[in-house]
Amino acid sequence: MKRRQFIKKTAGASAAFSIVPSFVLGGNSHISPSDTLYMAAIGVGGRGGGVVNELAKTGRVKFIALCDVDDRMAKGSYQNHPKAKRYKDFRKLYDNHIKDIDAFSVGTPDHTHATIALPFMRAKKHAYVEKPLTHNIAEARLMAKVAKEQGIVTQMGNQGSSSEGIRKAQEWIESGILGDIEKVDCWTNRPVWPQGLRNITEGEAVPKELDWDLWLGPAAQRPYHSAYLPFKWRGWWDFGTGGLGDMGCHIMETPFRTLGLGFPYEAEASCTTVWAGDFVEANYAEACPPSSIVRLKFDTEKYGKVDLNWYDGGIMPDLPDELKDGEMIGDWSGGSVFYGTRGMMVTDTYSRNARLLPSSTMKYFKAPEPTLTRIKDENHVLNFVEGCLDGIATSSPFSYAGPLTESVLMGNLAIKAFQYKVLKDGKKVGDWAPFDYPGRRKLMWDGPNMRVTNYDKANEWVKGAYRKGWELS
Repeated sequence: MKRRQFIKKTAGASAAFSIVPSFVLGGNSHISPSDTLYMAAIGVGGRGGGVVNELAKTGRVKFIALCDVDDRMAKGSYQNHPKAKRYKDFRKLYDNHIKDIDAFSVGTPDHTHATIALPFMRAKKHAYVEKPLTHNIAEARLMAKVAKEQGIVTQMGNQGSSSEGIRKAQEWIESGILGDIEKVDCWTNRPVWPQGLRNITEGEAVPKELDWDLWLGPAAQRPYHSAYLPFKWRGWWDFGTGGLGDMGCHIMETPFRTLGLGFPYEAEASCTTVWAGDFVEANYAEACPPSSIVRLKFDTEKYGKVDLNWYDGGIMPDLPDELKDGEMIGDWSGGSVFYGTRGMMVTDTYSRNARLLPSSTMKYFKAPEPTLTRIKDENHVLNFVEGCLDGIATSSPFSYAGPLTESVLMGNLAIKAFQYKVLKDGKKVGDWAPFDYPGRRKLMWDGPNMRVTNYDKANEWVKGAYRKGWELS
């Protein structure tokens, strides 16, 4: 079925469902008659398979159908849930089971999150979608809008959002122990996959277990290559969102939540240059850079202007003098340092731990009384299931996850603006100084109107591009 036909058909299906009883449609007050959440899962290998396992462990989920374009990746989930129907095409799953399910999960590559999720959301199915919520800013805005319109339970897969640590960090900040927060430095060890590669022009034979066309989905057609799969797709702009997209929704979430950051008003980046030869820059416009620094500026209601700096690919922020010799900031995969007028705080990648600097002060620190609701067992997936069945609030609903994702992806706009170069006078790569260099560029962002105001080229990346037949509506 062509994508356009599919959209038309699902729109009609949604209208037809409007007279079906609420136990079929779901909604915030929906409780399944058997206290079981009937689900479909799309993308059930890799991290998607982990989500399937976590949902199953709650003891309150039954999988009606599983979908994956690659039988190799899906093998474990298929074996663990032999009674679930199997599909490669999520549209066929929709056609056959939209009446049978209460909710769905999406664990596919970033570029297909919105494409897959939106039809199910418009049919009033509760949604669990892995981070980052979407591939571009416009998709994040649309997902939050549809979730609100349909009144469904939603959760983005940023597990630290349900942690004890992020709530402690917020309570500490709100107690005034740090004073006014002026700056936050965030860092990650990502990418932990090959990144900064030159554009690939040759193809390879497609593995028999993989439907390559379905895997591409809305992305432009290109030959299959093992440089993209599995997992390595994260380093290619058409499919992933680089190290920032992979870990930003984890690491940046603590400052985003605790400081009420909202939209950044300014973003800039500097990135690694990749060389193809002496004085010859490689053409790697399709790939995310090997490392980058991103600087975002926010104007908050409570703390005024706050700078957030992001470091990846082995680049690190300045080490605070308050650290003991050999003491790490964050954990092995990343973390954050909050700089306040009265003190400093460190959190780790998934916001599970927070501590003051210097660490010796923790011996004497009396934490404020808890004021924020804790999540049962700090279990993010269980929090979603209980949201669907019991009506409790989820930690990362799309109303919150959408703006968080937008801020993360705003950093990627700055990276792309730094990368973007135009060939001079038709010269080929290999000629001396073949590119026009725009130089280091600050992007000024009008968040409410979702627009870069000082560099129009960047607005093409705000909305993204879609292969014919796969356009969003």
